[in-house]
Amino acid sequence: MYSSGKELLSLSDIMSENNLQFLPPHWILVKPFGIPVGRIRPSQRQETQPPTPARSYMIEVHIMLSLKSHPPLLFSLFNKLSSHCLASFLSFSAQCHYQNFNETTSIVDDLNANFKFSRTQFIYVSNRVSRIRVRQNPLSVLNFFKEIGFTQPQIVSMIRQRPQILFTNVDKVLRPKVQFFQLSGFQGSDLCSFISKSPSILTHSLKKTLAPSVEAIRKIVCDQKDFIHVLHRSGWLLVNYKKFMDNVVFLESCGIAGPHLALLLKLDPRFFSSPQSFIGKRVSRAVELGFRENSRMLVYAIHTICCLSNKTFERKLNVINSFGFSKDEGLQMFRRAPTLFRTSEKKLKAGMEFFLHTVMLPKSALVYQPKLLMYCLEDRLLPRYKVFQLLKSKNLFKKVPSYIHMFCLPEDMFLDKYISRFRENAEDLLVAYKGHYLEE
Repeated sequence: MYSSGKELLSLSDIMSENNLQFLPPHWILVKPFGIPVGRIRPSQRQETQPPTPARSYMIEVHIMLSLKSHPPLLFSLFNKLSSHCLASFLSFSAQCHYQNFNETTSIVDDLNANFKFSRTQFIYVSNRVSRIRVRQNPLSVLNFFKEIGFTQPQIVSMIRQRPQILFTNVDKVLRPKVQFFQLSGFQGSDLCSFISKSPSILTHSLKKTLAPSVEAIRKIVCDQKDFIHVLHRSGWLLVNYKKFMDNVVFLESCGIAGPHLALLLKLDPRFFSSPQSFIGKRVSRAVELGFRENSRMLVYAIHTICCLSNKTFERKLNVINSFGFSKDEGLQMFRRAPTLFRTSEKKLKAGMEFFLHTVMLPKSALVYQPKLLMYCLEDRLLPRYKVFQLLKSKNLFKKVPSYIHMFCLPEDMFLDKYISRFRENAEDLLVAYKGHYLEE
């Protein structure tokens, strides 16, 4: 034992924290600056010293010839000992046949300080560091990531999720995988973002898993822009090649193939990693609701059904019914615009109020054009309605157009047809159209 004056760490504390009932043989008692005072005999192994006053800095450090067999103890020491004490300990251990321990401890200490490993991760890293032949391997991995352009937060995120990446050979494993994704279309910050979100791709075989998965996705999604979009959203899917391919075959057997399969993959990549029983139930549910197999709307219906529980689906249907629509009319609206049911109940109610009570549209118009309820009320519907009312009040229409046509026009066509052509009234029309922005 020795004293320096800050805190207390007793042997009994360390033993109780690590569930050690006895000390292994060949442990050494160490004093400050690494001066050994002798070995502990078997009869003394369970003896502990009572704590001294809090002001005294008492530390009992008992070190086994090989700490690798007790990594939990190593974790406790790193958490509780100061860097000065560790340096003293390492100085002594070098004299006792621990030629590599100083460097190993330094690496583990630095890594833990940077990445804040959990207890399990710390034990894993300390064991791996003690076994690697090339001591600088973790540092070469970190330097490699920095050279590519990974930010510090991205590197920290990857290492904390997959500590084993630190011990991967850069030239034989990491560099070929990075180059593969660069050739696939990822460059610069997009590449770093993609890998950091799915670091597991760096721990799987390039030849057996990653390359086949990427090639399979490329065959489904032909457009390069869509291909990169799908890959960016489904990095975790690449490591489940067999399940992915099994589900592709299953969906094709359900009538979802070609461009419809590509659309589903773009909308919901995670769906392709689901159990086939889950996929089968969602496809059957969509067909029962009236969607034809191998149709584009079937894909949107499946995506919506996957996003909603049965209870939520029924609640949205009840909102529609509360405005006087029958259940069959509500389901017709769903079949014409499946994504309508992903709209919030608040927005759905506000849209119903606007069209039925302000614009005074007949209910049949919403049944046949349910996409109207998906437009933004504040940014699209109300401004266009004000312009329409202003033009109507000034008798500027030769023939009054339908509300539905006006609401559905693309932005540039609306501006050209309802504002730009009326030059003498363009200023008033713009104020009516953009007035809500001016008020803000």
